[in-house]
Amino acid sequence: MLGTIFNTSAILIGSLCGSFFKKCIGTKYQNVLFDAIGLAAAGIGINTITNNMPNSKYPVLFIASLAIGSLIGTILDIDRIFNRLVSKTGDSQLAQGLSTAILLFCIGTLSILGPIQSAIYQNHTYLFTNGTLDLITSMILASTYGIGIALAAPVLFLWQGAIYLCANQLQDFFSTAFMTELSTVGGFLIAASGISLLKIKTFKTMNMLPALLVPAIFWGIKALLGF
Repeated sequence: MLGTIFNTSAILIGSLCGSFFKKCIGTKYQNVLFDAIGLAAAGIGINTITNNMPNSKYPVLFIASLAIGSLIGTILDIDRIFNRLVSKTGDSQLAQGLSTAILLFCIGTLSILGPIQSAIYQNHTYLFTNGTLDLITSMILASTYGIGIALAAPVLFLWQGAIYLCANQLQDFFSTAFMTELSTVGGFLIAASGISLLKIKTFKTMNMLPALLVPAIFWGIKALLGF
C-alpha cells in the first residue's frame, strides 16, 4: 500500500498548492485553464482508447458496458446524488471538476496496474510515477476549481486499495485481457468528461461509472463458466 499512500498524498499536496494559486488567477485565466483541462482529458481518453481497443478480444464488450452501465447509473441517478453532495460546498462548478479529477486519477493504466504490481510483485514504480503526474494534475485542477479537488484523494485511496486487496486474492483474474477491456471503457469515460468540459456535449459521466463494472462481471461469468 506504500505506492497508494504516496499517490494519495500527492493529490492532497497538489490540491493545497493549487488552491493557494487560485487566489492569484483572474477569471480570464481560469477560463483558459478550463479549456486546457478539458482538452487534456479528451486527449488522454482518446489515447487510452486507441492504445487498448486494437488489442481487445471482445470488441463489442465496451459498447455493451457503456450502454448497460449508463442505464444503471441513470436509474440510480448517481449524477444527481453526487451533485447534491458536492453542492453543499457552495461551489456549483466543483461537481464537474471533481468528477473529472476522479476519472483522471482513478481510471488510468498506471492507477489500475500500479496496485496490482504492488500487490503481486511488491513493485511500487507505477504508483510513484502516477503520484508524480497526479501531483501536477491536481495542482492545475485545484487552481481552477479550488481545494474541493482534494476530495478525489480518499476516492483514489479506496479505489486503489480495493484493487490491491483483490489482486492479492485473485491474481489470475487481473489478466492483460481484462485490463485491456477495462481500460478501453475507462478511456471513453475520460474522453466524455473532457468533451463536457469543452462544452461540446454535456455527458453525465457519473451516471456512466457503472460501465466499469460490466467487464468485471463479464470476466467473473467467463471464469465461472470456463469459456
